[in-house]
Amino acid sequence: MLFGGTIAENIAYGKEGATQAEIEAAAVMANAHAFIADLPEGYATLVGPRGTKLSGGQRQRIAIARAVLADPKILLLDEATSALDSESERLVNEALERLMANRTSLVIAHRLSTVRHADRILVLSKGKIVEQGTHEELLAANGTYRFLAETQLS
Repeated sequence: MLFGGTIAENIAYGKEGATQAEIEAAAVMANAHAFIADLPEGYATLVGPRGTKLSGGQRQRIAIARAVLADPKILLLDEATSALDSESERLVNEALERLMANRTSLVIAHRLSTVRHADRILVLSKGKIVEQGTHEELLAANGTYRFLAETQLS
């Protein structure tokens, strides 16, 4: 979620007193700097209420930049790649991989591309854990996860 204000303000919300250099470095890690630099007002661009002047992928990458700047010990992501086109999904997933490195992350996702590199995947059905393991283990198990993988990752 983004707040009304500029792109820089939205990213800086992750760290009080953040410098412009820190904001831009976070945007680079989040695959956001290139599109921000292409905007006529760059980091001073107003995003509109809840980021309505930006695409879904752009909003996600700005939110990821905020998280990069905040540097949390635990990260909770809920459907971080839902409703994105394939190129935006790729850019967001690249940024998420960098963000999640060396930190505890809980990821809720229907898109398996978002979780396939996780250390442990839990598959829920009707509110219960029906499978758990790595991507490779779950593919070999020939269960719900494999069915989802065959339909989504083919």
